[in-house]
Amino acid sequence: MSTLRDLAEEHTALRPADIDHLHRIAGDWQLLSDLSFADLLLWVPVDGDGTFLCVAQVRPTTAPTAYLDDQVGRIVGGAEVAHLEVAHRQGRIWREGDPVWYGDVPARHEAIPVRLRTGDGEAGEVIAVVGRDTNLSTARTPSQLELNYLTTADDLAQMIADGTFPPPRHPGETTSAPRVGDGLVRLDANGKVTYASPNAQSAYRRLGYASHLVGEDLAKLHRRLAGDPLEGTDAGNAVLAALRGEAPPRREIDARGATMLTRALPLMPAGVPIGALVLVRDITEVRRRDRALITKDATIREIHHRVKNNLQTVAALLRLQARRVAMPEARVALEESVRRVASIALVHETLSLSSDEAVEFDGIVDRVASAATEVAATEVSVGMRRRGTFGILPAEIATSLVMVLNELLLNAVEHGFPPADEETAAPSPVEGAVSASRPEVVVTAHRARKQLHVTVTDNGRGLPEQFDAERGGNLGLQIVRALVTGELRGTIDLRNGAEGGTEAAIVVPLARGTTDRLTGRAGPP
Repeated sequence: MSTLRDLAEEHTALRPADIDHLHRIAGDWQLLSDLSFADLLLWVPVDGDGTFLCVAQVRPTTAPTAYLDDQVGRIVGGAEVAHLEVAHRQGRIWREGDPVWYGDVPARHEAIPVRLRTGDGEAGEVIAVVGRDTNLSTARTPSQLELNYLTTADDLAQMIADGTFPPPRHPGETTSAPRVGDGLVRLDANGKVTYASPNAQSAYRRLGYASHLVGEDLAKLHRRLAGDPLEGTDAGNAVLAALRGEAPPRREIDARGATMLTRALPLMPAGVPIGALVLVRDITEVRRRDRALITKDATIREIHHRVKNNLQTVAALLRLQARRVAMPEARVALEESVRRVASIALVHETLSLSSDEAVEFDGIVDRVASAATEVAATEVSVGMRRRGTFGILPAEIATSLVMVLNELLLNAVEHGFPPADEETAAPSPVEGAVSASRPEVVVTAHRARKQLHVTVTDNGRGLPEQFDAERGGNLGLQIVRALVTGELRGTIDLRNGAEGGTEAAIVVPLARGTTDRLTGRAGPP
């Protein structure tokens, strides 16, 4: 399905600013649809030939829809769009005419011209028409709530025709809440409540206000209810700003352990301020869950911090033990264990500074590579480079992968460059190429098809003859194979490079475990 912008650019001559205004209407018109108990269709004229194209549609959540089928992308003309033509040509809201039938559904047509105000604040030309179509199959005598909804909807419809609705959106705000069904309060020009829906009344009761809202000065009430004086002042000022014709940002009010989100909108049909519309929503449970998540995140970060400290303590104890061991083989084994534990500690250190269970892995690789050149048991000076990016990895992948890279880098430095092979020539001028003269190890990473491809390449002496890539190697390579094929569920290919040296190619699936958690079935081997 094409987007509003795609359809408008393909079939009309609307300017980018016009299309942006239509996007703002489509982002905020659920409010008008719910208040009107009607479907809204956004129609744009096509090439001045009397036809109109539907570029957006919204159905009400407060009433049955008039259209079972999607109307977006439909081009119509002739008598079917006569009401749209009148609203577009004359620039007025069209409400005349008899009901029409869509199959077995009777509907009432209305047409609201859409204007974009000019830079000097004047009402511009009509750029589109909003069709407001009401399903009449359930028509009955409206209640007080419905009458207030419809009156407010008419005011907002006139503001669309004036070019003053919707108001500019504040940075970071969405259109998700609050909505009409959450709670609606209507104010007169003096800021007194003339109507409050039952849900709105319940939300204020949660804040500690048990009386009826009608007749209350809402700005003063917000200041009284808020537990925080500054918060109450902001919420009260937001109501006053809406009464002046402004569109203030949304505000929250906390009182008696409850939290309410408020959104104040000015009502200015024909440019005359007649009051304000305040939408409210009880978000107590939402904020409670937010606080629980924050506490959980802080707890998880503290756990990672303590794990990191414990691992560093283990590494320090192993290092002390290594200094006291007389046997060289035992000392080397303990020192290798120190490096392995320290590499895992790097991941937990990064996680302790993160707000989620994922890490920026490039920095970890750089630190592991630097440490490998410093602690490797070799007399050769080996350069380390990283090419490409690992990006952000989940903790369960990062912990195993850092151990794999630590082992491969140490193996490349210690076994790929014996002292006799040491050369001091200048590095290769070709960016990204492994030098044929200067001892060097390059770690390459890229993502493709939900897989992470990692290659560790050196320009050393290569693998010995008769080397068994599946079973051969020291303990480090055995650890690498076990982690890649087991924990990471990936593959590893250890081979001689095309231009000499050794190449270890690893492929790790990045989407593993998602299906497992949802279905309970084991993932692929």
